[in-house]
Amino acid sequence: MNNFVFSNSTKAYFGRGCVGENLPAELSKYGDTVMLAYGGGSIKKNGIYDEVTAILEKAGKKVVEFSGIMSNPTYAKVLEGGELVKKHGVGLILGVGGGSVMDCCKAVSMAAVYEGDLWNDFWANIGVVDFTPTPVGFIVTSSGTGSECDGGAVITNEETMVKCGHDYHECNARFAMLDPTYTYSVPMKQVLAGSFDTLSHIMECYFSPPDEDNISDDIAEALMKSVIRDLRIAAEKPDNYVARSNLMWASTLGEYRLMKIGKSLDFQCHYMEHQLGAYTDCSHGEGLAVLHPVYYRHLYKHGLSKFVRFAENVWGIPRGDMTDEQLAAAGVEALARFVAEIGLPTTLSEMGITDREMLKKAAYSCAISKGAYKKLSFEEIYEIFLEAI
Repeated sequence: MNNFVFSNSTKAYFGRGCVGENLPAELSKYGDTVMLAYGGGSIKKNGIYDEVTAILEKAGKKVVEFSGIMSNPTYAKVLEGGELVKKHGVGLILGVGGGSVMDCCKAVSMAAVYEGDLWNDFWANIGVVDFTPTPVGFIVTSSGTGSECDGGAVITNEETMVKCGHDYHECNARFAMLDPTYTYSVPMKQVLAGSFDTLSHIMECYFSPPDEDNISDDIAEALMKSVIRDLRIAAEKPDNYVARSNLMWASTLGEYRLMKIGKSLDFQCHYMEHQLGAYTDCSHGEGLAVLHPVYYRHLYKHGLSKFVRFAENVWGIPRGDMTDEQLAAAGVEALARFVAEIGLPTTLSEMGITDREMLKKAAYSCAISKGAYKKLSFEEIYEIFLEAI
């Protein structure tokens, strides 16, 4: 394995009832004012909002609401939240929602303190956080991104049409509460997309050097098999607690930094989907489901041994008389069939994305992964987009 430093400071509370049991004690550690951050208001329909605000009220907290966080949070929204934190002297940002809410909150925690150009210094470029962001805590209602236990935040700059993210350890939440029953009210379409995002995170760590036996790849294979199994179960039985709890924790582990230890990392597919999202505001998980099989058809010959392992160890495909290339390709096609099986879109057209000029702009604005088995050109990224239509 490559050399590494591992660190993760988020305290995770997991299981049915964990919010009511643990949130009061966590709230006692911070100031009098809490900013309650959430998205479009679904938490008001499913009862989570009432539960959380009752706990805040009983704890004697002054609540500042920051709502309307969109599925692809914008830099303008981040700055809006930062101003609210400064204006009201917020001691804790409490994000209640899925990945978009959590990402936005982490960026807000920096915007509330940093006096410079946040976008240029920390998103357009990788910066050094030499200040203390406002404390953040999360109550997860939709899993998939794994954002609850890392410092990453993916933000869209609508002026420059760039969507990107970085992981800053200083932005890790102080605590994260994961009650699988909170995800029951999430539409199945969103559950499928979110869980594929989890699978994507794991694959993008797995499909990168080194290729010799290592613990990170062994864990990745076990997690991929788990996500595939439990996603099939959840698609058939949405209220199956075992499957939903497994998917929720797999999401956390997929972005917990544990999967990345000693790996070069290839997030090219995420980079491509980010730019699709910047131009179309499409579903992140659905975009990944469409792009991954197409991208891997371009990649598998350049990482042949790992794709052979993927076919055999994750999908259980017997070699028979297949060559390495044939077996590796069979693993990629098994992934493509799985996407169709669980009901995710298999083409960009199904997502309403057909504008070739827009796709060309998106392709030529993509970041290029340094850890991939093959370094793509902008032209090949555009080819992948066209093949995905």
